[in-house]
Amino acid sequence: MKALDYKLLLALDAVMQEQNFERAAQRLHITQSAISQRIKQLEERTGLVLVLRGTPCTGTDAGRRLCLHVEQVALLENELRRTNPGLMPDGHATPPTLKLAVNADSLSTWFMDAMAAFTAGGNELLDIRIDDQDHTAQRIKEGEVLAAVTASAGSIAGCNTWPLGSVRYVAASSPAFVARHFADGVSAEAIGRAPMMTFDRKDRLQEQWMQQQGLASRHNPPKHFLPSNNGFVRGCEVGMGWGMHPTSLIQHQLDAGTLVELLPGTGMDMPLYWVHARSAQAGLERLTQCVMVAARQWLVPTKPT
Repeated sequence: MKALDYKLLLALDAVMQEQNFERAAQRLHITQSAISQRIKQLEERTGLVLVLRGTPCTGTDAGRRLCLHVEQVALLENELRRTNPGLMPDGHATPPTLKLAVNADSLSTWFMDAMAAFTAGGNELLDIRIDDQDHTAQRIKEGEVLAAVTASAGSIAGCNTWPLGSVRYVAASSPAFVARHFADGVSAEAIGRAPMMTFDRKDRLQEQWMQQQGLASRHNPPKHFLPSNNGFVRGCEVGMGWGMHPTSLIQHQLDAGTLVELLPGTGMDMPLYWVHARSAQAGLERLTQCVMVAARQWLVPTKPT
């Protein structure tokens, strides 16, 4: 492959960001024909299909990895511009956008502090992809994001992994729900009949807790699917079902008595890790520091296995 032509790479990045050739052209202030021609030239030079044309346009594996390279270069140039303005004049440079994969519970609690500290100290923009903590690492493997909060402890090729601590979850619902469904105690039979709140079809936290407590039922409990953290908590408050909640998210409800634990003292800790592309380490150093500080303030120490 010939030397990378960044004019062509920026066109690819715009198409991937906008998922549409027309909007990508508007973003770069060129015609749609011109951006199509640049993508064609880049595909001819690499000998690879980089964009799957459709509605929306999506990138192939090779296309996503080239875009990740563009983002890393932009991040490094931005850091150099910030620390050595004489070497790289601003010239109205566009702030870089960092793609991150984060689970919804982290985003609703501790990770917001990390983002606030990071954005307050620079001009970088964030593009957050929400996914289950057991699946965020896959987005790094596929080249979709530069960094992720994940529950996967295993090493990922080409990445650095930092332990963060654990989120403590408790099984909780409204007092009325507990009285209605668990009047004779929380048993495998009773929990197999009680409606259960589930964030989405990737969410296995409720089943993991049931396994830990020896409550696995032969029957699949009836499930509500509610992919909203606020809605999930509120659904439990009004008695729709029971679910697993980060204690940091529902401490107010526990103190007020609008939510109660199904089995007090049976919290479940979920270890989390910060994973980022090793090639982007220099550009992500400040973000990593912000993530580690926020994690120390919010998460509980991970118990040794």
